[in-house]
Amino acid sequence: MSNDSQPWYAEGLQFSCTRCGNCCGGAPGYCWVSEDEIVALAQRLGMSVEAFRTRYTRHIKGRGISLQEKRNYDCVFFERGRGCSVYEDRPRQCRTWPFWQPNLASREDWQEASAGCPGMDQGERHDVGTIIAIASDDGLPR
Repeated sequence: MSNDSQPWYAEGLQFSCTRCGNCCGGAPGYCWVSEDEIVALAQRLGMSVEAFRTRYTRHIKGRGISLQEKRNYDCVFFERGRGCSVYEDRPRQCRTWPFWQPNLASREDWQEASAGCPGMDQGERHDVGTIIAIASDDGLPR
């Protein structure tokens, strides 16, 4: 691959999650979940899949299924001061932050996302190949 075809982050990007929760709420948004993730979360909580869907998800017409939000826009599974209550089974969208395709579209998009995330541009350096692999299956609808 020539230098001209390299993404702007060809030298890699730094990110280490601080588990601050900024990406888990505070503003309206969506946390997309797949069918497999719904099944895993329902099992984790000891619920039927249908009961889980009713209590914890919402259908976004033409886009997919998202987890519910609390009144303050936090994810239904995020607890201030404690973090994610389903961390081990959190959705792919949560696992792949901040290496989402929209955040990687340009250096400016990355910088805009990093304004609210203290782990971005800090800590572990991820190589371009790893970033591309994560972004290719980031859990966001297309």
